[in-house]
Amino acid sequence: MTVNKEEIREKVIEALKQVYDPEIPINVWDLGLIYEINVTDDGVVNIKMTLTAPGCPLANIIAYRVYLAAQNIEGVKDVNVDVVFDPPWDPTKMTPEGRRKFKELMGYDIVEAYESGRGR
Repeated sequence: MTVNKEEIREKVIEALKQVYDPEIPINVWDLGLIYEINVTDDGVVNIKMTLTAPGCPLANIIAYRVYLAAQNIEGVKDVNVDVVFDPPWDPTKMTPEGRRKFKELMGYDIVEAYESGRGR
């Protein structure tokens, strides 16, 4: 049975907006930690994600929360979460909403700070 892959993908994105990095009160989608979401014809969701830092002590917890969020969606048969560090995360991967939330919380635009620090 073929599933509606785009509908499942959109539901996964909405679910991921409820998963937060415990150290940064912004969800994993808006932080730009999710690199890919692919849904197979039979409802298997493959998620490629990263973390803000390779040595993150909460890596397994965040990846498991991503897994659970996707697993609970109707039509999802199974979920595979692959944590990668290539390419490495940087603030430019944040969504406009994530960038806005960061600025509200921290008082500065992280993308501007990142880009000016790199001499752009």
